[in-house]
Amino acid sequence: MRNGIKGIRRVSAVAVTAGAVLTAGAFTAPAQAAAPKTPAIAAKGGFVMNNGTGKTLFTKAADTRRSTGSTTKIMTARVVLAQSNLNLDSKVTVQKAYSDYIVDNNWASSAKLIVGDKVTVRQLLYGLMLPSGCDAAYALADKFGSGSTRAARVTSFIGKMNSTAKSLGMTNTHFDSFDGIGRGANYSTPRDLTKLASNAMKYSTFRTVVKTKSTTQKVSTKSGGYRNMSWTNTNALLGTYSGTLGVKTGSGPEAKYCLVFAATRGGKTVIGAVLASSSVTNRTADAKKLMDYSFKK
Repeated sequence: MRNGIKGIRRVSAVAVTAGAVLTAGAFTAPAQAAAPKTPAIAAKGGFVMNNGTGKTLFTKAADTRRSTGSTTKIMTARVVLAQSNLNLDSKVTVQKAYSDYIVDNNWASSAKLIVGDKVTVRQLLYGLMLPSGCDAAYALADKFGSGSTRAARVTSFIGKMNSTAKSLGMTNTHFDSFDGIGRGANYSTPRDLTKLASNAMKYSTFRTVVKTKSTTQKVSTKSGGYRNMSWTNTNALLGTYSGTLGVKTGSGPEAKYCLVFAATRGGKTVIGAVLASSSVTNRTADAKKLMDYSFKK
């Protein structure tokens, strides 16, 4: 009889133990997904934020001043779009000075504007942001600067770029050119360029232009006829990264390879910049890594 009682006790103990395990399991919180691993990027500087909340998602030497190359042209476009009573369809006659500027500067990328053609401000913005035309940047600075000479107008326009930077809280930024081909005093930071891009994206025309992969624009010729100008965006993220919104590439002997980028997925928009990456391929890869990481945070 005692053996039987011992057997019952053993079975009861096992049952109680199993019940305790089951009960504990029922109330144990599920394991949380591991935090995404911070990516390593080739760029010397980088920054990403949530464009909706302003929350910082990634930093690497985010406030170190560096040459910006043609990412400067984001500010060129921003100054133009902020003009009061702006008429995007007003026409600008292409001057020989714009094409001469391309010839005189080895690193100057071109929209291939033709002297004597009449192009609209809207078309100049496409020529500025897609093929990164320094001739288009020159034309816009000449058009929207103030003064009786071209030199005075350009100086005035660059002044507007710097005053706009100050108003946006870009405390580590200075421009000495309208296109990024500076004279040693054209610099910004990943954080500041992200602030600028976030603000520029509030303009619908800017959003439309920087998201455009390619365009063909009909412009008026000197003789009164028409020609088609075709421009392709230098931003390799377009068409290769789902949700890409833009924004702008940049390069130069000092700047190396830069990219300001933005994308939206699942109702979340991330925006950021990488400066001084090691190649065209790596700046794109850097941006993709940072966006993948930021969407998981």
